[in-house]
Amino acid sequence: MTFTVAALYRFAPFDDPAALRQPLLDLCAVQGVKGTLLLAREGVNGTIAGSEAAIAAVVAHIRALPGCAELDVKYSAAAAMPFQRLKVRLKKEIVTLKVPGVDPARDAGTYIDPAQWNAVVDDPGTVVIDTRNAFEVGYGSFDGAIDPGTKSFGDFPGWWRANAERFAGKRIAMFCTGGIRCEKSTAFLRSEGVEDVAHLKGGILAYLEQVPEADSRWHGSCFVFDERVSVGHGLVEVGEKE
Repeated sequence: MTFTVAALYRFAPFDDPAALRQPLLDLCAVQGVKGTLLLAREGVNGTIAGSEAAIAAVVAHIRALPGCAELDVKYSAAAAMPFQRLKVRLKKEIVTLKVPGVDPARDAGTYIDPAQWNAVVDDPGTVVIDTRNAFEVGYGSFDGAIDPGTKSFGDFPGWWRANAERFAGKRIAMFCTGGIRCEKSTAFLRSEGVEDVAHLKGGILAYLEQVPEADSRWHGSCFVFDERVSVGHGLVEVGEKE
């Protein structure tokens, strides 16, 4: 059996995320879905796996939640169930930046489709920043991208504030695994006064899925948060670094 893996997120205003938890947990359990989903007042985030029909049922349930009709989902496949258990957790943030008042649903930067991303990477006037942590960057990244060398996403604001003068007046383009950290980091930069800021729509996973390897500006593999460890072009399972 091949398992469907869905990496999903949506920034949406949940007045009472606790009330959403049990129905979602029950549905996943009935469908045999495993993985982790995070719920917070700012929305939902997570990666889950199960049969194609089971994942479709859970995604449909989440799309029916307030503000989630446009839920961002990246699908891939796994030869074995990549998760040991099911967790649906309540959090303060669905991706932890630790900067109060940042609202990606309202203030995220400009989206750049994967098909247009190569032009961004190739543009010497654009600063391309990898918002992932140093461990993830070690698996692979885009040509010429800046690695902030952070241990966690919560370190990114401090890195930016320490280096902002280097990038004054330049166009900023950022990327991450599936898009969620980019939405929040671009909203953060806009709150810091950066006007020209964009990010890769759907993240690295969308790029690897849509851009032919022959045309790619990506080197290495992309770390994913399950037992497959990393994937390459076409979202084919790669595993550990060689």
